[in-house]
Amino acid sequence: MLGGPGGILLSIALMPLLTPIFWHHHFGKIAAAWSLAFLVPFAAMFGASAAGEAVVHAAVAEYLPFVILLTALFTVAGGIFIRGNLHGSPGLNTAILAIGAVLASFMGTTGASMLLIRPLIRANDNRKHTAHTVIFFIFIVSNAGGSLTPLGDPPLFLGFLKGVDFFWTVRHIFPETLFMVGSLLLIFYALDWFFYHRREEIQPRDPTPDTRGIGFDGARNFWLLGVVIALVLMSGTWKSSVVFNVFGTEVGLPGLLRDLGLIVVTIVSLRITPSKVHGDNQFSWGPMQEVAKLFAGIFITIIPVIAMLRAGLEGPFGAVIAAVTRPDGTPDPAMYFWASGVLSSFLDNAPTYLVFFNTAGGDAKVLMTQLAPVLAAISAGSVFMGANSYIGNAPNLMVKAIAEDRGVKMPSFFGYMLWSVGILVPLFVVMTFVWFK
Repeated sequence: MLGGPGGILLSIALMPLLTPIFWHHHFGKIAAAWSLAFLVPFAAMFGASAAGEAVVHAAVAEYLPFVILLTALFTVAGGIFIRGNLHGSPGLNTAILAIGAVLASFMGTTGASMLLIRPLIRANDNRKHTAHTVIFFIFIVSNAGGSLTPLGDPPLFLGFLKGVDFFWTVRHIFPETLFMVGSLLLIFYALDWFFYHRREEIQPRDPTPDTRGIGFDGARNFWLLGVVIALVLMSGTWKSSVVFNVFGTEVGLPGLLRDLGLIVVTIVSLRITPSKVHGDNQFSWGPMQEVAKLFAGIFITIIPVIAMLRAGLEGPFGAVIAAVTRPDGTPDPAMYFWASGVLSSFLDNAPTYLVFFNTAGGDAKVLMTQLAPVLAAISAGSVFMGANSYIGNAPNLMVKAIAEDRGVKMPSFFGYMLWSVGILVPLFVVMTFVWFK
């Protein structure tokens, strides 16, 4: 049954490279085929009822809230057009990445990514080398920047739901975040300066004409962005005894109202956003459809993997669980950082965070105090290492799809990982010895 997650990951990695046209037209069918490759044997072994309950739980408790939130942020941010022609110099590009890093912890990595990726690409559309800019955008805005609040990234939001204080992460992993984001900004500036000063880097004709001043069209969507944030906070702070049972999966009233509210926000944004703003933004549903279809397959096929992790020392991944514990029985922050991070690079980082949160005891009060280094390691690993692959975090794949729609030649799955291993892994090693030893 591990063929499902392995197959879909290999398909995402290899098929765009080997059969790009076929993949472009049939990636949804391929994701569905790998889902069936898991479901059919699962149903044969444990019964159709068990298979149905597993799929319903993955869909209702995890996938639907995930994709509804992404759709709302994608739509609202896509309804805001940053007017004016920015010129992509190393200084300006670095400033946009820094602003995105700050925004990511307050409007989510998805919201910040969707708001800024289009103007960043447009600012550099007269340059020869642009892929590195998008890669560092994924590193910084789509991942590392979301590490300071539960609004930033889904793993931290799940920790918030489990009782972790809203401002705990900003108090405990701010130095790590500052090091990570600051180092990446410095590396990016040096690399972009090198490309910028090469002969023939700047094209003689800028595809985007200069306009007077910088401004926002579709600014009413900022209010809707505030509603999205309020709905997410409401679902985490409001406790209700009202629970609905959907084929064995419990759905709480706060979560249900959040999802319904997000659907309303999506519809309102589409209604109030002028068509010219969508046209100027080159807004299309292609990137969202790609993420929704591929992650549907990923959420289904990782069911057995998450179950094996949750089985603890007695399960098939017992060696992984054992590795995070020192010989004296105390948890090892460094191993928690790497174990949660590496698995988050290829599995959904939200359930991976929960697995290690529970492995460390699952008591938020204890984890925030006596085991604070362990919780910091789990939080940092789950968020930072989501940048290691295109599927480590949903915004990664969305940004890649938008960039390719705009003509940016992005690296392949493994090509991207060469960047992440070469740039991110050395920074993770430094972080391990400084903060998690």
